[in-house]
Amino acid sequence: MNPLAVGVAAVAAFVASGAYYGALAARLARLSPAYAGERRSVATTAGFELVRNVVLALVIAGLAAGLGVTALGPALLLALALWVAFPAVLLTGSVFHERVPVALAGIHAGDWLLKVLIITLVVGIRA
Repeated sequence: MNPLAVGVAAVAAFVASGAYYGALAARLARLSPAYAGERRSVATTAGFELVRNVVLALVIAGLAAGLGVTALGPALLLALALWVAFPAVLLTGSVFHERVPVALAGIHAGDWLLKVLIITLVVGIRA
């Protein structure tokens, strides 16, 4: 496992996710009161999200290393498999069981796809 790749992947996913949600802020505020009301401080949110992305990058790097993923094709397949197996399954469950709006779940699914792709490509190719 390449610690530098893990750090780069976590930061890249953090930046991409922030831009993604920033671009969709108005839509999110219409879909959920959680995005329309008072927010936590930028520093608290950034710290929390960075930690989450580091954990995600560490787990994906471990999986990529264990599976011998070191090229673009296998990295893309791993990213897609991880996205389908976890965020997509969890988010469809929230739509079905908790009546989360499909559009809101779709926004989150897009963010997760972006994060998983970025992290898997960085740690998989730089392993």
